[in-house]
Amino acid sequence: MQEISTKPYLLRALYEWCTDNGFTPHIAVRVDNQTRVPRQFVRDNEIVLNISFEATSQLQMGNEWIEFHARFSGKSHKIEVPVANVLAIYARENGQGMAFPVESAGGEATDSEDDESVIADEPEAAPQAAEKVSETDDEPRPDDDGTKGGGRGHLKVVK
Repeated sequence: MQEISTKPYLLRALYEWCTDNGFTPHIAVRVDNQTRVPRQFVRDNEIVLNISFEATSQLQMGNEWIEFHARFSGKSHKIEVPVANVLAIYARENGQGMAFPVESAGGEATDSEDDESVIADEPEAAPQAAEKVSETDDEPRPDDDGTKGGGRGHLKVVK
């Protein structure tokens, strides 16, 4: 029997941590032809999605897919994201979360030879997440000093 990946469990745990602490959970997603998102909001084959309770309807975070309904420019869309395409999950307010190795179309990791996850401990930690904000996120994230955007976070590799 094939072992189930820890990634969907980590995504659900960090989603729960964000909501328990009053933070807004966001996921950075690599978009391919399996990913169902409004294409006009995709930049460089990536999109950042607000997956908070307030921004989604019927959110289901399974072992293979993350599915929900969300509004973009006032129009409801069904969003379907393969768990394998999630690049990071983090709290919008402070950037804390976890980044995952980028998998190629063939399923191989391209960022790392080992199966590593990266934990973010400072704002702006998700790869290029600040530049790719969907319509479900209307305001820029403040830095630690309260100014709007611009800081760079640091990642810790966890093996």
